[in-house]
Amino acid sequence: MTIIRLKKNEDRRIKNGHPWVFSNEIERLEGSREPGASAELHDAAGGLIGVGHYNPHSLIAFRLLSRQRDDIDSLAFYETRIRAALAHRRALYPGLQTFRAVYGESDVLPGLVVDKYGDCLAIQILSCGMEQRRDLLLEALLKTFSPRGIIARNDTSVRSLEGLPETVELLAGEIPDRVEMVENGLRFMISLQDGQKTGGFLDQKENHMLLNGICRNRHVLDCFCYTGGWAIHAGHFGAASVLGLDISGNAITQATANAVLNNLAGPVRFEECDAFERLRSLKHEGRRFGVVIMDPPAFAKNRRNIAEATKGYLTVNRRALELLEPGGHLITCSCSYHMGREPFREMLVQAARQARRQVRLVESCSQSPDHPILLTFPESEYLKCLVLQVID
Repeated sequence: MTIIRLKKNEDRRIKNGHPWVFSNEIERLEGSREPGASAELHDAAGGLIGVGHYNPHSLIAFRLLSRQRDDIDSLAFYETRIRAALAHRRALYPGLQTFRAVYGESDVLPGLVVDKYGDCLAIQILSCGMEQRRDLLLEALLKTFSPRGIIARNDTSVRSLEGLPETVELLAGEIPDRVEMVENGLRFMISLQDGQKTGGFLDQKENHMLLNGICRNRHVLDCFCYTGGWAIHAGHFGAASVLGLDISGNAITQATANAVLNNLAGPVRFEECDAFERLRSLKHEGRRFGVVIMDPPAFAKNRRNIAEATKGYLTVNRRALELLEPGGHLITCSCSYHMGREPFREMLVQAARQARRQVRLVESCSQSPDHPILLTFPESEYLKCLVLQVID
């Protein structure tokens, strides 16, 4: 096994619970330098910190899997961890068939994401260490879930940071063209092969319920609507009308089908367009809405483009606030980890000032609990969802 020795005083963060070691924190290394190698991590004095996966080609050079000398190359290790993660979700959501079953570091399985959609699994392998143990992971998943099929949605740019290709690959069984996801009693058909992320968005389950009570008999605008999660919930909760906007024609087609599936094709309709430009034209048309939902894709992909991303968030939120009726609500989200919660709130203060609207914060939420937040790993908390009300 590879032995990694840290520089003096570089062990504090990981001993305090963070699961990563960066390449510039390593003093020396003994043994294999093979990407994905199993490694023991030692402090500067030679004391054992734990075991994990090593990748010399990544800025995140070591990912911790255990603070004991566990056998991290055994099937039993991964099966035990996956079963523990699943048991946690079963306790959270008795009877629910669609949820995130494994959330990387928060389930002590860094570099692995597993989403369960009924009897199908969509997974992402995001680290070289997990990629090297793909066969073990596949066997553990098959034994734990007995799924109809497993698809690897490894078409994410994060893999390039690990020196891994971006691919979509069927790993086991079969995956139908469309699978059904039931959320809060509503039905959604999604594609696991070519949908965003692993096919659907599973992190807003509880947040969608924020619409209950604020959209009845009101006109609702859902920007960046994708396949209609927010819009269809708004229709279900009694909105007078719902307009969903998305630049993807495929997303609009699927959102429209999902509205029909839930008998909401009357009040809920969708439009293929650039949401930035459509927000501008809606203002010029004199349109007003009782609720505006702003749930865009991650504008801030990394720290380098945070300034540009902030401008994007500022623009869409300012335009959303300009469209709200007095007393209306803005539900605004960011799934960018690099856009922190306080900078996001500061941006909203600026957006309200530019829109010349007085707003109050009604509620501040995060991701669904099947995406658990590890307190010692701030990178595990990424979703911000704020409810604002215009009071002028």
